[in-house]
Amino acid sequence: MFRLLFFILFTPGVGEFICTSSDLEISYTFCDSTAHAFTFNLTPCSMMNESVWKAALTWIPRSDIHFLKVVFNVWYDGAKALLWKELLCSGADDEYSVCGTLKGETLVSAFDIKGSRIKFPKGNYSIVVQGFSDDSENNMLICLNFTMMVKQDAF
Repeated sequence: MFRLLFFILFTPGVGEFICTSSDLEISYTFCDSTAHAFTFNLTPCSMMNESVWKAALTWIPRSDIHFLKVVFNVWYDGAKALLWKELLCSGADDEYSVCGTLKGETLVSAFDIKGSRIKFPKGNYSIVVQGFSDDSENNMLICLNFTMMVKQDAF
C-alpha cells in the first residue's frame, strides 16, 4: 500500500482522477516532469443541482510560499474561454492557509468551490492552473493541467 501511495504522489507525468460520474469526469496531470507531493479531491462529483463543491488539497511545496499568484487558463472544446489571475499571498495580511507555508512543510487545506455561479455546457474543458512565487510570473511553484468532461448540459 505504501509503495502505491508513493507512486501516485511522487511520480511525474502520472494522471490522477479526481472524480467520475454519469455527468462529469475530472482528472489532472502536472505540466512538468518534476515529481510533486500533491493530491486534490473534489466532492460531490456532479454538475447537476450542486451549489458547492468540497475541495481538499494536500501539498508539500518545494519552496517557501510568501508570495503566490495563481493563473487560470481555461479552454472549452479547444477555444480559449477564460484567463483569470489572482494574488493569494503578498506577504502582508494574507488570509489563505497556504500563505506562509515553508518548503517541505505539509499543507493540508479544505475549502468550498461555489459551482452554481457558472453553468458549464456539455463539452471538454482544459484548465491549466499555474502558481508563481513572483508577480512577473517567472518563478513557477506548481503547474497543473486539469481535464474536465461535462457529459450533459446543466440547463
